[in-house]
Amino acid sequence: MRSEARIDLQAIRDNVRALADRAAGGAQVMAVVKADGYGHGLLPSARAAVEGGAAWLGCAFLEEALAVRAAGLDVPLLAWLVTPGEDLAPAVEAGVDVGAYDVAQLEALAAAARATGRTARVQLKVDTGLSRGGATPADWPDLCAAAAKAEAGGEVRVTGVWSHFAFADGGPDHPVNGRQRAVFAEALEVADRAGLRPEVRHLANSAATLTAPDTHYDLVRPGVSVYGLCPVPQLGTPRDFGLRPAMTLASTVALTKRVPAGSGVSYLHRHRTSRESTLALVPLGYADGVPRNATSTGQVQLNGVRRTIAGTVCMDQFVLDVGDDEVAAGDEVLLFGPGDAGEPTAADWAELLGTIDYEIVTRVGARVPRVHR
Repeated sequence: MRSEARIDLQAIRDNVRALADRAAGGAQVMAVVKADGYGHGLLPSARAAVEGGAAWLGCAFLEEALAVRAAGLDVPLLAWLVTPGEDLAPAVEAGVDVGAYDVAQLEALAAAARATGRTARVQLKVDTGLSRGGATPADWPDLCAAAAKAEAGGEVRVTGVWSHFAFADGGPDHPVNGRQRAVFAEALEVADRAGLRPEVRHLANSAATLTAPDTHYDLVRPGVSVYGLCPVPQLGTPRDFGLRPAMTLASTVALTKRVPAGSGVSYLHRHRTSRESTLALVPLGYADGVPRNATSTGQVQLNGVRRTIAGTVCMDQFVLDVGDDEVAAGDEVLLFGPGDAGEPTAADWAELLGTIDYEIVTRVGARVPRVHR
């Protein structure tokens, strides 16, 4: 083993169960498996989520959803981000719910329905304040009217109405959350007046699933928390919410060498040894997802000790200065994990680098094998 990302599938199952227990009012769970299951592996993560009780799965792109379908997972499935000119017919034929943000997208789905002879399953998204995907409140009535007309003609079935929070990770009391809830409630009334009767209404992402039960409606839509990461670290650790990080990123010492005091280490000699020391070479770099700005700051665990990366993170490798400690080629290096043995967590890396743990796990590169356990 050179390097690997070890994925604890039982943790994913247990996390989904914990999220289902938090879902208020009988709301179901849509486990989001986009971006290769947040870097954990699309299909193993999707299967584990369903085994843990997820009634729905969510993807960003059509190819993700179609891969899930091709693997034999028949649960309801939403793909919400399409662009003009994409072939929607395979998704319609596979019974994938597709998000529609405007009348043009709705018409494209209706055309795909006519071409396939199947009714397209469509979920309408309203922009309640994130100013990203979705129809604005001004355009929403026209989208609902067009959807009702297409539904009457048998071309589409509006299965869902949904939106997405901008500030849920800021805590449940952030004023923007309240404004978005109000806009969403009005959008549901507009849809109802247009004659739409969706199967599910959903607004709550991971943060809202954990902290805002009044936003759960028919379905909660957790993403990062499925994988045991906490979207509201200011309110608690994953353990506080009954979650367990599922990914451990590990590598191996490839080489050790003794060097004299004053030796410059890695590109630009951003680290220099203060005395005669042992250097340990780790074959993992920014092409594998180790952030380059972890240079001289990122921490890993080697032989039970947390150690700081010595100098510049390179494309394929980085160096540790271990002083006089006994370290040998073949020793395991833990970049992050659940923290059980004192190793750094993805949240530790995120805090150190001024980012979020979502980025830490999703950026782990394709040449790092995922080992599912």
